[in-house]
Amino acid sequence: MSAVDIASHPATQALVNRHKLRWWEPIPWILAIGFFFLFPRHLGFGNEMLVMVLFALSLDLVLGYAGIVTLGHAAFFGIGAYTVGMLARHGIWTEPLSGLLIAAAVAAVFGLLSGFVLLRTTGLTLLMLTLCIMLLLEEVANLAQEWTGGYDGLDNVPIDPIFGRFEFNPLYPTTQYIYILCILFIGFLIVRTIVYSPFGESLTGIRENTLRMHAVGAPVRKRLVISYAISAAIAGVAGALWAQSNAYVNMSTLSLDRAATVLIILVLGGYGRLYGAFVGAVAYMVLSHYLAKLYPTAWQLGLGLMLMVIALFARNGIIGIFESLVARWRGKPAS
Repeated sequence: MSAVDIASHPATQALVNRHKLRWWEPIPWILAIGFFFLFPRHLGFGNEMLVMVLFALSLDLVLGYAGIVTLGHAAFFGIGAYTVGMLARHGIWTEPLSGLLIAAAVAAVFGLLSGFVLLRTTGLTLLMLTLCIMLLLEEVANLAQEWTGGYDGLDNVPIDPIFGRFEFNPLYPTTQYIYILCILFIGFLIVRTIVYSPFGESLTGIRENTLRMHAVGAPVRKRLVISYAISAAIAGVAGALWAQSNAYVNMSTLSLDRAATVLIILVLGGYGRLYGAFVGAVAYMVLSHYLAKLYPTAWQLGLGLMLMVIALFARNGIIGIFESLVARWRGKPAS
């Protein structure tokens, strides 16, 4: 095949165009900005939703793209939250932006070290080991009461104003919302760049066929460990944002509930798809909020039924349903 033919081949064009912004990609950001103006009394809810989007994005990088199955991703979320909380509460460091960088560094180092050991295993063994790491950290947080506050956690965590000017106000969290939205945007750009880079493509190749990637000489384990550490850093930032916006840290940041919630969000939205984290987080938070109002004692039943329907009939999540409808409308087979 000549050079000209290769350049015009559809596969070549797809690789060349993979970085380009699609027309619909600004929509989630427009909606997030619109939420700020339309629902000023619900910005606390919005803050929680944005943090969970960033947390789900971090999990999507390892689960959706690298194929690393983990049940303990809340460990990194909790490490980020406790790093910021302990530094601020004990008067060591209260500046918010550099606090995020410190939390990301601590979570990344823990992700690198734990990934180096854990990613020697796969399947059910890996699943159980990640769960054990998270439970061990939860117990450490409980025992180290002098630093972590134990079961009660740390409250009244002092955070300096952003740039020395914009203060955090728990009653009117406008600063928190804009702050978290900006950090989410930066985090999303990082994940998007990684996913569409040759490194990200190799992660997808490892997920699809690990043996073939070994056969072509790709450093499979090294790339899995690096992606695990990057994902840990992003999850640590999400946890740090949660601690800063709520001004407290407790053991729920390291709990199995939080790990399960972010997994459900990805399944609902669709893993291996950048915007699945956005759709899943919004669907989960809104649905759980209204179900809790309608059926306070059994709201999880409705959520579980919806999750069963998604898992049985739409394995690519809500995003996958839209992709199928668009493909059918264009007369193309669904991916």
